[in-house]
Amino acid sequence: MSHPAFAGLELIETAVIVLDGTRTVRHLNPAAETLFELSARETIGRPLSACFSEPAEILAALDAAEKQNASVTEHDVALAVRLGNTIHVGFTVREIEAPALTVLEFRQTDQQRKIANEERLAAQQLANRQLIRNLAHEIKNPLGGIRGAAQLLKKELPDPALKEYTQVIVDEADRLQSLLDRLLTPHRLPQLGEVNIHEVLERVRSVLLAEFPNGLAVRRDYDTSAPDLYGDKEQLIQAVLNIVRNAAQAMHGAGQIVLKTRIARQVTLNRRRFPLGLTLEITDNGPGIPEQIRETLFYPLVSARPGGTGIGLHLAHTFIQQHNGTIAFESEPGRTSFTITLPLNGWSPLDGSK
Repeated sequence: MSHPAFAGLELIETAVIVLDGTRTVRHLNPAAETLFELSARETIGRPLSACFSEPAEILAALDAAEKQNASVTEHDVALAVRLGNTIHVGFTVREIEAPALTVLEFRQTDQQRKIANEERLAAQQLANRQLIRNLAHEIKNPLGGIRGAAQLLKKELPDPALKEYTQVIVDEADRLQSLLDRLLTPHRLPQLGEVNIHEVLERVRSVLLAEFPNGLAVRRDYDTSAPDLYGDKEQLIQAVLNIVRNAAQAMHGAGQIVLKTRIARQVTLNRRRFPLGLTLEITDNGPGIPEQIRETLFYPLVSARPGGTGIGLHLAHTFIQQHNGTIAFESEPGRTSFTITLPLNGWSPLDGSK
């Protein structure tokens, strides 16, 4: 059992581990138990190596603090905890002379890293949208002229074989026009209303199974207690459909996709705190996302699929961001999972037109 002198540490939100002179654990507070997946009953009285499988950075910091007789702080260290998980933390080592104890105070940096990545992606997406918008407007006018000239030329040509060439020009101009229209689509605010996320998923599921009727399985893992969202139903359908369609195409229509919903409490999205949120996980057992495009996956015109336009995931990210939500992914061969997190109440739409 921990000493009563450590009672004040129980209420501290940061994770704290106290060591004695032999670097044996004398106390860890509830925050440390939660962060490191430890039990105080099993850990107190054991060496520090009982907490972490490879605590080399911590041991080096302990040596430095002892040698310098001063506090030592590390800002970003990867620690291997139980069940094979790795977390990123910063920590401070402080020596206490009477009694001779060492206090390790940890702060998790994964969340800060996640927020920084989300902010970086949001800023890049904003710049990309403005660039694409300007480029699309510049292309639309001459494209219309090319199409019109091809139609006039088609009427004047006597040879049907030559008319086929002009029809190719018209068809390709129409295809580019459609692509430009899709690039400009997200620049409107959501049309808000009450939305049942499972109705959204069932619509997506039915569309997907109609497109890929042979060899594709779409499993449901719904939390039916989830309340309605406040959002744009059509945008949410399109965002989810773009992700699952990409997964199905990557698997050539043969594989498994799992749609999973869960309630999340006290979520932070775009630097705002919400008491209640909803997470939607879309997991497939396909080949995975190529390493070379993972950093730019949500950028427009980025695609790993031959013939892909690279618009689908860009639109999905834009629509989710307009709902004040976040979208992230993890991928390895045999398993790719996209996680969408949305607030369930207390939000206002983000202006995608900026």
